[in-house]
Amino acid sequence: MAIRPQILRAGDTIGIVTLGSPLSADVINTGIQTLKNMGFNVVLGKYVYSYGGYIAATEQQRASDLMTMFKNPDVKAIIPSRGGVGVAGIIPYLDYPIITQNPKIVTGYSDITILLNVLYIWANLITFHSLLLIDFKSTTPAYNMNQFFTATSTLTSPRRLENPPGMPLISRVPGNVTGPIVGGNLTSFVDNLGTPFEVDTTGKILLIEEVHEPINTVYRYINHLILSGKLRDCAGIIMGECTNCESAYGKLYEDLINEVIMPLNKPLMTNLASGHGTYKMAIPIGAQANLNTYNNTLTILEPTVRI
Repeated sequence: MAIRPQILRAGDTIGIVTLGSPLSADVINTGIQTLKNMGFNVVLGKYVYSYGGYIAATEQQRASDLMTMFKNPDVKAIIPSRGGVGVAGIIPYLDYPIITQNPKIVTGYSDITILLNVLYIWANLITFHSLLLIDFKSTTPAYNMNQFFTATSTLTSPRRLENPPGMPLISRVPGNVTGPIVGGNLTSFVDNLGTPFEVDTTGKILLIEEVHEPINTVYRYINHLILSGKLRDCAGIIMGECTNCESAYGKLYEDLINEVIMPLNKPLMTNLASGHGTYKMAIPIGAQANLNTYNNTLTILEPTVRI
């Protein structure tokens, strides 16, 4: 069983790091002020505001910021400012035994997907495919905030995951499977295939979501998962949204699901609110879950934090 981080409570300290691409100071400061208004203390990594082109700072500098947060006993949660690119570059510089000994809530999506899955695989830590600092603002839907705090600030178990009203989950291939959830942003974890840090899907429920990619490119990535055995080995598949993904050659995301994913004959649920969409379900990476497409339910079977 994976390690649960400590529960997040009002008044706790949250660490902010920039692990991929840089972000404007105004956006960072808005997120920080929102967290403070919620009653949290905030500490910043040394390189939170850094700018190094398409990455905020060097791999070693960004990794050191993350490790500083894990080593700080006051920090209960770590929230990256954004994803972007470059998160994979910090992974060789992390001290996984130290992380295992100092489990914290780590949340994010997009390129942070790489980190979420690596921390589960290498440090046995439950992480959260959920909000980034850019989401802590007044215009963020209440659904997103409720999802994040239910996952990180309650011990509710079992917990059924549900989309917001008017956005139904859709079961496509019947089945009833149980296992840890892995995955997230397709581009991010496909980029790690063939490395020591690639996602292990064996017996696991695989979440896939994408953004800003034409459907022929999404097909290319899905085919890579097929050829690498990742879709053969998984227990079930959850397809999230393909946000702002343009059609290609007359084919839509829906066509890709029907023509490529469904024939794999794995228990399949689609239309999950995730990642880059307006509504963001909080998915605990590494937590035991039940995917039952006979009754169209996705249930987290264990608390995802501890006292």
